[in-house]
Amino acid sequence: MSPAAELDVLVIGGGVTGAGIALDAVTRGLSTAVVEAQDWAQGTSSRSSKLVHGGLRYLQMLDFELVHEALTERDLLLRDLAPHLVRPVPFLYPLEHRVWERAYVGAGIAMYDVLATLTPGRRPMPFHRHLSRNQMEAKFPDLAHDAAVGAVQYWDASVDDARLVATLIRTAVSYGAHAASRTQLVSLTQGATGAVNGAVVVDLETGKEITVRARSVINATGVWTEDTEALAGSEGGLRVLASKGVHLIVPRERIRGHAGLILQTEKSVLFVIPWSRYWIIGTTDTHWSLDPTHPVATSTDIDYVLDHANAVLAHPLTREDVIGTYAGLRPLLQPGTKAGTSSAKVSREHTVASPTPGLTVVAGGKLTTYRIMAKDAVDFAIGQRAAALPSITHQIPLTGAVGLRAVQRQARTWGKRFGWSPPMLDHLLHRYGANLAEIVELCDADPSLAKPLEHATAYLRAEVYYAVSHEGALHLEDVLGHRTRLVYEVRDSGTAAAEEIAAVVGPLLGWSAADAEREVSAWQARIDAERQAAQEPDDEGAERARLTTPDVAAMQPLRN
Repeated sequence: MSPAAELDVLVIGGGVTGAGIALDAVTRGLSTAVVEAQDWAQGTSSRSSKLVHGGLRYLQMLDFELVHEALTERDLLLRDLAPHLVRPVPFLYPLEHRVWERAYVGAGIAMYDVLATLTPGRRPMPFHRHLSRNQMEAKFPDLAHDAAVGAVQYWDASVDDARLVATLIRTAVSYGAHAASRTQLVSLTQGATGAVNGAVVVDLETGKEITVRARSVINATGVWTEDTEALAGSEGGLRVLASKGVHLIVPRERIRGHAGLILQTEKSVLFVIPWSRYWIIGTTDTHWSLDPTHPVATSTDIDYVLDHANAVLAHPLTREDVIGTYAGLRPLLQPGTKAGTSSAKVSREHTVASPTPGLTVVAGGKLTTYRIMAKDAVDFAIGQRAAALPSITHQIPLTGAVGLRAVQRQARTWGKRFGWSPPMLDHLLHRYGANLAEIVELCDADPSLAKPLEHATAYLRAEVYYAVSHEGALHLEDVLGHRTRLVYEVRDSGTAAAEEIAAVVGPLLGWSAADAEREVSAWQARIDAERQAAQEPDDEGAERARLTTPDVAAMQPLRN
């Protein structure tokens, strides 16, 4: 990214929305760059429920258009854009009443299926079906016998959210976009008329400041939206509040079930989601007013989720069953926008607006509809040029999707060559798709990379190498937290594997022995702080515990 060259579009924020915007803009033929102050997806986009879904709750609001839009995006990802990353998942909606509830819920889920069929093309998932109590218990043996009289089974999909973001960034870069993580916005630059014409960013790895000129700057910073808007010095903008959602990770063998569960609670929807070798259980929905950088689960949050899950499980879970937790912040749009804002698109899920010329802001939304948010943001940012340069991302498969079927067949031969078990092959194909061929090249060049990590055997040494060589990881926490999910997939949060991983990635990143030791120590300190935070009863105490350890790349304060 040359500081002297003027870009068409500069995207601030490297979550799923910012990554989607970068891909949308660059595939229109626009010169594009995206910057992120932390690692890709380090905020909300690595801490979701990991679902790609239409949103059953919106049917209760009779918002058929919104559900249809989300289901269309779900099926597009499953069928065409990312079939390696996004997978169908059956869910059970337990019923407490035999007649009226079965009719009511069944009609709603039938409408859910109908809305999914309104888009032309092959339907990627089965229709719903009604289950008797015996059928329900066969599908989910550990559902308490008195918890339901039957169920409706329907289908949605799941995805590793952080991998989706990393894949979007890689795809955008493959088409010519510039992407820089650990690069924080310092200020927005403005011309004589007050229009935003670029930004000053700082490379947190080196401390170097860079001035970037751009015809359009798009703010996709989620819960940091208002902080970023404030740098333009305008009274206009979007108002966003943060809501914290907590999830627990439980080993797959701890709960006997062959489908997910969806349950209504007094505060939110509770999902029990089969995901990889685990169950994800969540979520909560509580107001957050503290620093948005490091939300964590409190003791109260963990008890809340366990209590509601145990209300329907035959064999109650305890704290000892929880091997990991995570907390994310949803950016909730507030009603109305500030004075002076020109709003281009407002929906129940997201809004695109311009608080000042040259600056476009997009906020709200959800993981499933990232592509629609990106399209709306770029359309608005480039104005009349959008008619001649329409979005084509519905036709752009993400990296790893092209050639997937051929690689799936080749994978059996590779598995025999390197001694990879069928579950390992499935794991690799799900994570990399056709890009598994690149992993194989690394293993051919260095056979030691084909071996699993000693203390995290679900991952190959090649995967952590690849996280740096191909996926832009700069720190140990990037590998442990986002390229893999060892941060909550193993009981020790990856601390036992940290030294081996540092030994693999250190030479690629130019680390000295002292650098590697510092990275390992920083990871251990973070995990210790998060464990202490999980013992605290409230957010204030949990935040104090979490902030006892500094970030690996120190954040710089935003300034005008």
